Amino acid sequence: MMKKKLNANSESRGTRETMSSHKREQEEYQWEMRPGGMLVQKRTGKLDALVANLRLRIAYGALRYDICVSSMATFGVVKKIMSDETGLKVEEQRVIYKGKERENGEFLDVCGVKDKSKLVLIQDASSIERRFIQMRINAKIQTANRAINNVSLQLDQLAEQVSAIEKSISDGVKVPEVQIITLIEMLMKQAIRLESISAEGDASAQKILQGKRVQKCVETLDILKTSNATMKHVVVTTKWETF
Repeated sequence: MMKKKLNANSESRGTRETMSSHKREQEEYQWEMRPGGMLVQKRTGKLDALVANLRLRIAYGALRYDICVSSMATFGVVKKIMSDETGLKVEEQRVIYKGKERENGEFLDVCGVKDKSKLVLIQDASSIERRFIQMRINAKIQTANRAINNVSLQLDQLAEQVSAIEKSISDGVKVPEVQIITLIEMLMKQAIRLESISAEGDASAQKILQGKRVQKCVETLDILKTSNATMKHVVVTTKWETF
């Protein structure tokens, strides 16, 4: 009778230990739902420590790249790595695996990517067109900036001549009218050059600024021309002493 009771207690302890062990396993291995409806083991810190890295071969045109990435990474992570390698932005890349384009949020292991698997990277056609358009815009901006800078240098020299004429007239020295007229014509030529420049953004602001400089110089010369016309020639005489 005593022996039967001991056996019963032993079986009870064994059952409790089995249930406790099963509960610990459930707590240790939790589950999550992946995109596509697949139920898989949830990724935890302990599990991540045991995750193997995959060596992948990426084909990009005639180039080949070997990268190392976690088996539980996404194709978006692969694109980020390839962005450093190729200079392509993530949104400009398309990754093909087993003849199908893969989305950024898809996991490598879920899609069956193994060690030494081969992936194909291509540049998105629309991104090529956008990049080409942006290159043309940048080239246009650079051309406009160079043209405006050239006009600005010419205006610096012409503005110095305007200041010299202004100083002469203020000192009472009459300036040949042809000099003023010629300077005005040179300024108007720079104004025409500015008008012919197609500019946008910052370049457009610089174009407007230089246009105002031309206008100010011309207005100043118009005023100086009027003042100069009313001036009389200064006759300088020298009184000689007789010995």
